[in-house]
Amino acid sequence: MAIRKIVEIGDEKLRKRAKPVEKFDRRLKTLLEDMADTMYQAEGVGLAAPQVGILRRAVVIDTGEGLVELVNPELTSREGSESGPEGCLSVPGRSGLVSRPEKVTLRARDAQGEPMEITAEGFLARALSHELDHLEGILYIDIMEKELFPEDEEENSKEEETAQESPEGMTSKEEKA
Repeated sequence: MAIRKIVEIGDEKLRKRAKPVEKFDRRLKTLLEDMADTMYQAEGVGLAAPQVGILRRAVVIDTGEGLVELVNPELTSREGSESGPEGCLSVPGRSGLVSRPEKVTLRARDAQGEPMEITAEGFLARALSHELDHLEGILYIDIMEKELFPEDEEENSKEEETAQESPEGMTSKEEKA
């Protein structure tokens, strides 16, 4: 396995629509393995092939539940809407508030070409939506409601602490999600 260079904002490959994977061979398996290694090295939770300069419809994600490899993923259902903070390995040092579906269902193939279906909620739904946008040439900064700055994070952190300490029965941010 190898660590690949992550393409950053300004590179035209991030703005192009990725092409479907047609061959489920050793080359694809190597790409997926390299993408996973690169994602873990960069401490990310997802990586799409265009982010390593390959215009193919392949994604790896690990939100803490184990690695998921998706080839030719296609969203089939979106439910609800939820705003939350997002960052991106291809847009280093920045983050923004982005509205995403609360629940998604998608069809894809695994590394061997076997069909699969995933239904996800919460953070995994957000990560899947984010990575599938990469396959369409869309970055989170294109759809963010507003950019978040360090002082915004400090303010949110103080609000969370106050909510957790409040005797009026308010809940923490995690409990609301």
